[in-house]
Amino acid sequence: MMRALWSAASGMIAQQTNVDTISNNIANVNTTGYKTEKTEFKSLLYQNLQARTTTANGANKPIPAQVGLGTRVASNTSMFTQGAMLASESDTAFAIDGEGFFAVRGADGNTYYTRNGNFTWSIGNDGVILTNSDGYPVLDSRGNMIRIPDGVAAEKVSVTSQGQFYYRNAQGNPVDMNQSIGLFQFNNPGGLEKLQDSLLRVTDASGNPMNEATTAGLDRSNVRQGYLEGSNVQVADEMVNLIIAQRAYELNSKAIQASDDMLSQANQLRR
Repeated sequence: MMRALWSAASGMIAQQTNVDTISNNIANVNTTGYKTEKTEFKSLLYQNLQARTTTANGANKPIPAQVGLGTRVASNTSMFTQGAMLASESDTAFAIDGEGFFAVRGADGNTYYTRNGNFTWSIGNDGVILTNSDGYPVLDSRGNMIRIPDGVAAEKVSVTSQGQFYYRNAQGNPVDMNQSIGLFQFNNPGGLEKLQDSLLRVTDASGNPMNEATTAGLDRSNVRQGYLEGSNVQVADEMVNLIIAQRAYELNSKAIQASDDMLSQANQLRR
């Protein structure tokens, strides 16, 4: 009965984490570039209730007698499926159609990655550069900041589907800026460490970033100017998952109550 108490308690703790994950998905249903997460579980240790032999000669039993000790959270896995393309009136709104990630340089000088392409032109000591909403510079395929040439208005800058920047001169002819927005892929994007503001950090599990412009064999992503990638959260699925998690939590709480009733009856046997 004590085993039942601890096993059911582990189930309640695991389902609470599951509810937390589902709640976070629903809260970010309108977050640009957000990727839904799924809680994975695994069983805990097993105890042997009987030896594996039943005779003095040591004959093996066909099935051992074991009992599990509950469950625990194994991981929260991000699902990097494509989100919906949402039209935007901003000329610096970019959506990735493919498996790539944008790269931005953080305040600490390190490079971070994101699917959130809600960028803007910012004026600073380095001129007019492309940044995210927090002011972090967006990097091109060579790891440099993306700058507008002097004397060129920001509204004249456009981007091709391959991420190449160009502007139109006074005659209306396109002029190549010799910069393209950096797009990077990972062998295991699920291994990226999630940070705030939709930023992701490289880990040993994710592998090193692969530059789409220089790495052979990669399926190149396309850049859609005037669009933002919405989250891939499916509200109907999340509501169903929330109901399932709530019912599992209730079942574990009933198991605790049943174990408590059994312990109470055992304590009353002397009376």
